[in-house]
Amino acid sequence: MSVLINIAAFVVAVGTLVTFHEFGHFWVARKLGVKVLRFSVGFGRPLWKRVAGEDRIEYVIAAVPLGGYVKMLDERETEVPDQDLARAFNRQPVWKRMAIVAAGPLANFLLAILAYWLMFMVGVNGVRPVIGAPDPGSLAAQAGLQSGDEIVSVNGKPTPTWQNTVIILLEQALETGVVELRVRRERGFPQTVTLDLTDTRSLLGDGELLDKVGIAVWRPEVEPVLGRLVDGGAAQRDGLRDGDRILSVDDAPVETWDDWVEVVRANPGRTLTVRIDRNGAMLNVPLKVGSDRDGGETIGRIGAYPKIDADQYDWMRVTVRYGPIEGLGRAVVKTWDISVLTLRVLWKLVIGEASLKNISGPVTIAEFAGVSALLGVSAFLGALALFSVSIGILNLLPVPILDGGHLMYYLIELIKGSPVSEAAEAVGQRIGFAMLAGLMGLAFYNDIVRLIG
Repeated sequence: MSVLINIAAFVVAVGTLVTFHEFGHFWVARKLGVKVLRFSVGFGRPLWKRVAGEDRIEYVIAAVPLGGYVKMLDERETEVPDQDLARAFNRQPVWKRMAIVAAGPLANFLLAILAYWLMFMVGVNGVRPVIGAPDPGSLAAQAGLQSGDEIVSVNGKPTPTWQNTVIILLEQALETGVVELRVRRERGFPQTVTLDLTDTRSLLGDGELLDKVGIAVWRPEVEPVLGRLVDGGAAQRDGLRDGDRILSVDDAPVETWDDWVEVVRANPGRTLTVRIDRNGAMLNVPLKVGSDRDGGETIGRIGAYPKIDADQYDWMRVTVRYGPIEGLGRAVVKTWDISVLTLRVLWKLVIGEASLKNISGPVTIAEFAGVSALLGVSAFLGALALFSVSIGILNLLPVPILDGGHLMYYLIELIKGSPVSEAAEAVGQRIGFAMLAGLMGLAFYNDIVRLIG
């Protein structure tokens, strides 16, 4: 079921991104008097086609949803009747061609603003940025951060949720290196903590940003008391019950739920002697641990969840919501910030200060889209906005075959006073295709590596 949700969310997200991008080209081309022949969402065999309008434009939805195109009248591709020569794309002044090409990426940035705007009005559900105990010797520990500290702002930028905190931490690390965290402690006044994040090569290497800083989300210490049991799981099969408190395993004491999980994971297939407290009665229960695969490793599982006091977690939940006017302003700022952050990370990739493993392909994107869809409308809108910014920036890169490559050709034409030769364009197209194929190959490789652990 999760695979189907991932696929459905991926198709909806990519379909929306492609439609907006191509509509940007389409709308500006028609407004500037260029004749459009076809508007296609997807490539390959048409699944749906309609011909409409005075120009008999073909509107197509094709079988492969990984892109789309707008086909315009062009003498380089087909013979053009004399009466239509003035409407051919290649006959347009260079500023018009630049406007038409740039309109696609611009539409993606407008889509990002729209998605963020709707997300802010719907409300962003998140977790309050309260940290657990920093790893000893980590950057966070050296800076003096403590368990229970709530991060209020980073370099003056408010951080209402963990997701927001991570993005701003990375953004400010790339911009300033040394960041100031305003934290609120459980007991005492808010204070400022300085965090040295100048080693961006390490921050953008393999692994999660917070792990490298030494920060983790605060979690209350959960007692080793069983809550819901999975039907047919090892715990239910061997007689454990909801409410049983785990005291020891093979005479080794168990203090917390994390202790219990560690023991279970480390003993797949083994039979353990579990001592429990059941309503004041002390019992020894033989438990045969089941096994499962996790990232290429065999681990133990018993099909049991802890008994959680909801009040311990409720105060950590936060919803950020804005009205239409403030929400629109924040959506514009958010789109700008994410665009700048993306460009900075791309530059770090180019100069070798960021790991190429950070490049993701369609499999990872599908998983991200599926997870965000399950989390709700707001999360999906945030993911859609992030994808849209990425597509907009990718298409503006000065790589032949992409919109940015065409803009580069037109800029050269403006400077030298004549178009780039067809031979030079052809060589550029081959180079651009090879670069894009290499990038997609790397992205697919990273996806496969992530899947097999």
